[in-house]
Amino acid sequence: MNRRKFASKLTLATISGVLGTKLVFGNQMPRHYIPLGLQDPDPFKLFQKDSEMVLLNDKPWNMEAQAHLLNDKVTPNKFMFIRNNGQIPEKIEGKSWTLTINGESVKQKKEYSLAELKSKFKNYTYQLTLECGGNGRSEFNPPAKGNQWTIGAVSCANWTGVRLKDVLEDVGIKSDAVYIGYHAADTHLSGDSKKEPISRGVPIEKVMQEETLLAFEMNGKPIPIAHGFPLRLVCGGWPASASGKWIHTISVRNQVHDGAKMGGTSYRVPCETVAPGSKVEDANMCIIESMPVKSLITSPKSGALVKKRNTVTINGHAWAGELQVSKMECSIDFGSTWQTCHLEQPMNRLAWQHFKVAIDFPKKGYYEIWARATDENGKSQPMVLPGWNPKGYLNNACHRIAIKVV
Repeated sequence: MNRRKFASKLTLATISGVLGTKLVFGNQMPRHYIPLGLQDPDPFKLFQKDSEMVLLNDKPWNMEAQAHLLNDKVTPNKFMFIRNNGQIPEKIEGKSWTLTINGESVKQKKEYSLAELKSKFKNYTYQLTLECGGNGRSEFNPPAKGNQWTIGAVSCANWTGVRLKDVLEDVGIKSDAVYIGYHAADTHLSGDSKKEPISRGVPIEKVMQEETLLAFEMNGKPIPIAHGFPLRLVCGGWPASASGKWIHTISVRNQVHDGAKMGGTSYRVPCETVAPGSKVEDANMCIIESMPVKSLITSPKSGALVKKRNTVTINGHAWAGELQVSKMECSIDFGSTWQTCHLEQPMNRLAWQHFKVAIDFPKKGYYEIWARATDENGKSQPMVLPGWNPKGYLNNACHRIAIKVV
């Protein structure tokens, strides 16, 4: 990730190889100069992402998947969305990495090396759904500020680590503990080392869940740098901002954490429904916790051409934050009628669930396939955009794809 140091050691031949062509006048290039072609790296190669991923911006890096890329039951790195508030840290050494637990509500401050965390505490692996709170923001009107995510800022990977509750029990926490706040190694876009780009908090009840992990592996391998190497917090079912990356400190608080991105409109929505475009007083904003029920059609790809004689199998995933999805339906007549899908049980709590249904289309022509999930409390996805909010969070409207039967 330290591109300047990397580039300064390259020979002219190597630079030509990286650029994919001969470096004309390379012998006249100033000493230690970094060619522009190396200053702006290809993010797909840099982060080992599929070329069909969609880059939203590079300062900071933010990238999402398209629906058809997410057809795997377990999301591989190449299809996993990237969401950052600051700059990815450039110099990270896993062997010397430490985690400090401190704060008003710890009985003692304690520090662990990465090796100690792995060996002292039992390791667990869970499939956990992570979704950006702003996934679907691009559909809100009036437009909401922020990355204009469509549907691809969601994933469900295998995360391996230690339970945060086990570590906190080893440290010892006081009875007045109500929240934790994380602190990480990413840097503020301004370059100001005193500013944290993001420092979110999590209520102690969520922290103490079995599936809340301090993770060091993703899909059986060390976590890729873009996803938090060497240590990250994973709080499945909540907005992914709660799952801080590059974690070096966790503070146990006797109050709601007041770090960066914990106030104003950041990851908060109006406590009650408001008219689109309204200004909402800070006191009337509530912190996002469990994500709403949602689903995604991953096959066929939107825009597909289907032969009339074929029965089409629809595949996808559904999830509901802290809850389980109890029913999954699809419609091909704009929601007039619904066909029940086969819905699998989750691999574990907080993992997404896979669905499929075979559909016969009555005749040739244009169709839209709509997907609707219902959670165990009986709450279903809306067919239109849910309540407007200033930052365009929690869009869980039915996913739709278009196909042509020919």
